[in-house]
Amino acid sequence: MNGRAWKMDDLDAIAALEEECFPDPWNRRMLADSFLSEGFHGVLIEEEGVLVGYGGMRIILDEAEIELIAVSEMYRRCGRGTEIMEDLFSIAKQCGVKRVFLEVRVSNASAQMLYLKCGFYGLYCRTRYYPDGEDAIVMAREL
Repeated sequence: MNGRAWKMDDLDAIAALEEECFPDPWNRRMLADSFLSEGFHGVLIEEEGVLVGYGGMRIILDEAEIELIAVSEMYRRCGRGTEIMEDLFSIAKQCGVKRVFLEVRVSNASAQMLYLKCGFYGLYCRTRYYPDGEDAIVMAREL
């Protein structure tokens, strides 16, 4: 694993990066609820003690959903997102997951490129999925 597992002490830094990266960020309470829920696994990457990226997924039986992934703008396109995805895939495989899902905004071309590079393919569109009414593309990857 290139990163490390989340700890409760990381939630403030994760919430700050979530707010930096997304128009509709998860707040600290939402992150804590996920962190404490059954089947949740979170990983993060630090550079010189500073959080630069994180990912989180929920595993149910032989499927996983990547719920969160973000990389600080200054560290994008340097392989950090791929590292986070690989760490999540490794955990998923150890837990017997066969298929991983995620949703991505139709306007988020850079994230879509990362997911395609990591082996995901598009399944269908969820109309008006996000709070601002934007559609989401549902993607999947076989492990």
